[in-house]
Amino acid sequence: MLPWKRVLRPVVALLLTAAVATLPAATTASAATTAGATTTAASSRGWNDYSCKPSAAHPRPVVLVHGTFGNSVDNWLGLAPYLMKRGYCVFSLDYGQLPGVPFFHGLGPIEKSAEQLDAFVDKVLAATGAAEADLVGHSQGGMMPRHYLKFLGGAAEVNALVGIAPDNHGTTLSGLTQLLPYFPGAEDLLSSATPALADQIAGSAFLTKLNAGGDTVPGVRYTVIATKYDQVVTPYRSQFLNGPDVRNVLLQDLCPVDLSEHLAIGLFDRIAFHEVANALDPARAKPTTCASVFS
Repeated sequence: MLPWKRVLRPVVALLLTAAVATLPAATTASAATTAGATTTAASSRGWNDYSCKPSAAHPRPVVLVHGTFGNSVDNWLGLAPYLMKRGYCVFSLDYGQLPGVPFFHGLGPIEKSAEQLDAFVDKVLAATGAAEADLVGHSQGGMMPRHYLKFLGGAAEVNALVGIAPDNHGTTLSGLTQLLPYFPGAEDLLSSATPALADQIAGSAFLTKLNAGGDTVPGVRYTVIATKYDQVVTPYRSQFLNGPDVRNVLLQDLCPVDLSEHLAIGLFDRIAFHEVANALDPARAKPTTCASVFS
């Protein structure tokens, strides 16, 4: 029998899916108000400042891409200030909104979410005057940009993609996705109510298309930062990419006593943050160790 900690997170995800599916529809104006509120909240914390001009030391703006059920503010209360303190112009977006579902984003079809990312990067580049951006994403936010890079011309606008616990080859949710065929209607519910969840299941049509012909595209540097204690993207090694200009990092190889799981690695793990900074500026990279939590 699986330990309860391994089972709890996938169960919570499925319960949230059911809750989303039963939420009443809201007006378009309400959804717009929510999006505006999160953008304002991010600006008030110092990022999403469109007057920010990248420095010579950090010439590319950093676009943060939240994960499933995330949003442009809460996902980045740790990492955004960390990067700003180091001199980066930092931006974040909301994507994958469903009608009538405030706050929880990253649930719509991933192909459509990638189109939203494309438009947002264009906006950031126009405001900052930079030729390229760097992308840092957590979970779905580390995988979804690969569709933008591969199919929407993003490789011409992006220098590096850093994925924190990205589901690059999908997830089995510790084996729970293999049980879906035994529950009539469950797969249809996922596809219709929360398309992004269906897209992220290992073997989905979306992921088959995304990974066909290779994981990477020329001209982009890729970094994947994973934790062996991930309970959402399983098996954790499925997060790693194959191809040129790829660096796959296991957090416990840097600090064996780091116990971060799927959420912690993206929300507040400063050892992971240190490795993100290294990936964004490899020429000035410093060794990441357990002591990096104090850096």
